[in-house]
Order: sequence, then C-alpha cells, then structure tokens
Amino acid sequence: MNSLVALGRTLVAACAATVVFAGCSTGSDAVAQGGTFEFVAPGGQTDIFYDPPADRGTPGPVSGPDLMDTDKTLSLDDFAGKVVVINVWGQWCGPCRTEITQLQQVYDATRDQGVAFLGIDVRDNNIDAPRDFITDRGVTFPSIYDPSMRTMIAFGGRYPATVIPSTVVLDREHRVAAVFLRELLAQDLQPVVERLAAEKPDA
Repeated sequence: MNSLVALGRTLVAACAATVVFAGCSTGSDAVAQGGTFEFVAPGGQTDIFYDPPADRGTPGPVSGPDLMDTDKTLSLDDFAGKVVVINVWGQWCGPCRTEITQLQQVYDATRDQGVAFLGIDVRDNNIDAPRDFITDRGVTFPSIYDPSMRTMIAFGGRYPATVIPSTVVLDREHRVAAVFLRELLAQDLQPVVERLAAEKPDA
C-alpha cells in the first residue's frame, strides 16, 4: 500500500436530490484514491466498492469521545481485526431516524462474524438529544460524539462530510472497501458486510 493506487470509480453527494436519495445535506463529489484513503474529483455514484482488496486505501485516524460517556475515548483501534461499519448520523436528520434501526438489524445479524459498528454523531450541539435518540431506538453499538465534525475531517482528505447519512465499510485490515452516500436498508448493507467478513486475510 506504499504506492498510490486509484481505488474506485466515482461518486456524488446524494442529498442534492433528496426526493431520490432521502439525504439531509449535500457535500462535494468525491472519489477515493491512494494507499491512504482520500477523496478527489467526483463522477456520479452513491454506492462505491473498492476491489480488489490490494487496491483499498487506509483512512486517517478515527477517534473521539464516546457519545454515551464522554470521559471514554472510542477509536478504530478498538476493533482490530474486525470488519467495521462506520455510519455518520445526526438525530436531527430525518433519514437517519429510519436508517439507524436498519443498521442495528445488520449489527445484530453479523457481530458474531467479527463485525463491529461505529457511529459518528455530527452537528448535535446538545448532547442529550442524540443520547435520547440512541436510547429510544435501542441502539447497542457505540458512537463517537463529533458535533464539530473534527473526526470526519480527519477521516479522509476530502471525504464529503456534509453528506448525512453516509456509511463507510472497512475490511479486517481497516482499508476502505465500500462507501454509501445515501440512506441504507439492511438488505443493502448486510450482503456487503458478510462478504467482507468472509474474505481471507491479505486477500
């Protein structure tokens, strides 16, 4: 992963057409590229898959305070060797309210396969609101509290952090394997997660 490798095709911020994609906000179009994960010039897709595995890039550091206990720090390093689904959400985001239960469904179905989920709660300045959101919906996977979006900015050079909801799926080596810039259903996500969980090491 030392050489720069083009990682994907192209993608576009989904929320510019909320009627179609039901997103909350619009960000810059982007594409992933390189041994490290970075978005560059766009091209029109909202579902992006990076294959073969050797061509996948590694994101920047992902860490921040635990939404439910801000004295605790959550980090991608907490999930070494696991497939990790990173979901960017906010309790103020209508599509996130529907999507979160779908994500919980996939988490329940796949966590015994070596799969972890990590939310990143953004733009919620009143921490009680997202805490209530999580509690009321019975969400059991953790989330980073990131009202200023610093974690998302660190994640990738030009990741379209203003596209909410969005989901990134990392393989067991924590390389970016898939990006979804739209609201997801369980049937969209679960096959992707299970495929990655079944990949051989160093595939």
